[in-house]
Amino acid sequence: MDNVGIAVESLDDAISFFTEIGLKLEGRATIEGEWAGRVTGLDSQCVEIAMMITPDGHSRLELSKFITPAAISDHRNAPVNSLGYLRAMFTVGDIDELVSRLLKHGAQLVGEVVQYENSYKLCYIRAKDGLLIGLAEQLSNQ
Repeated sequence: MDNVGIAVESLDDAISFFTEIGLKLEGRATIEGEWAGRVTGLDSQCVEIAMMITPDGHSRLELSKFITPAAISDHRNAPVNSLGYLRAMFTVGDIDELVSRLLKHGAQLVGEVVQYENSYKLCYIRAKDGLLIGLAEQLSNQ
């Protein structure tokens, strides 16, 4: 997989949020013109993107702020059983500490942090702009 794309309302806020999770900003650019619209089916478009890379360097997250055409629908507050793309899940080192930091950035915990057997601690959070993100901490084998 090359990347997962997420359309966002505020590129700066999304970059800050995903940086807090541990991703690094790889680059930022404005993509526009007829050629870009031919790829997406949006005709002529102007979109500012930020490419974030995971700490292991194997995966990327493309954050997109559409300038033209404007976003036409909003699925950010859809419940977890909605059809279609819903969330990305990230492996983290200390889920409790990270959740505490993300709450200070306006995120909300969805449900609670739970432990699955002796394998994982898991939770869903919503960023302040409504993006649903999963966090998973693999527990050491005891």
